[in-house]
Amino acid sequence: MYKEAEATHTTPMPRNDLKVTIKDQPVPVPFGFGGWVSIKRTIDGKSAVLMSDNVLLQSEVNQLITAVQANGLEVGAIHNHFFYEEPRIFYMHVHGMGSPEELAQKYAKAISETKISPKNQPPAGPPPAKTGKDIFDVAQLNGIVQYEAAINGPTIKYTIGRKDLTVIAMGAELTPSIGLNTWASFTGSMENAYIAGDIAMLEHEVNAVIKTLRANNLEVVAVHNHMLGDKPHMIFLHYLGTGPAAQLAKGFRAAIDQLGKGSGEMKM
Repeated sequence: MYKEAEATHTTPMPRNDLKVTIKDQPVPVPFGFGGWVSIKRTIDGKSAVLMSDNVLLQSEVNQLITAVQANGLEVGAIHNHFFYEEPRIFYMHVHGMGSPEELAQKYAKAISETKISPKNQPPAGPPPAKTGKDIFDVAQLNGIVQYEAAINGPTIKYTIGRKDLTVIAMGAELTPSIGLNTWASFTGSMENAYIAGDIAMLEHEVNAVIKTLRANNLEVVAVHNHMLGDKPHMIFLHYLGTGPAAQLAKGFRAAIDQLGKGSGEMKM
């Protein structure tokens, strides 16, 4: 088993300029409309890898493709994460390999003329009157999910790694800090919540997860890759649901219970 040699350097990139609704209901940026870029050393320490997930309007996608490739980075995937959102949002995964300094410079130059660049974003604004801790019964939801939520503005978020797997791409071990994770974000209220998230799966786990999500009345939004050249190859599924928060948490927990079957239960 490889061990994560050092911390990952991650820069969050929220789209504070966007006002997003789902089914005509406003949802906060932390619910799932924040991008990120991470840089991590390879296992041998001789190089580094960059991974990023970029939040884009439809009209911004090809501008970034051109800039990314012009600056020596590569596009790994382009897809949706949501249904029913306005404006329509797409997510572009970008990766590259080199020294940490080179990667940071290439990525900064690629995004410099885009809205996702932090220098082109408005400030986040005042903190919310109520945080996710005030809105949700976090202890109850933690008990259902069997994991501890992070408070993220007016939302709460669960982020869960795959401790049962060692996944390598471009010579680096992929871990939760560089995009190999399952997550669930909640907004709204205990009585009437939205859940959205992503489940990281091996290929043979995909349809068991889909079946379980649908049995719990959660919508499957997308099934796709995020990385290229990862071994073993990981598939990511995005889902969306509405209803009482506890019920949504039970559906999420049931879905992640499908992971790791046949190779030992997934440790959380």
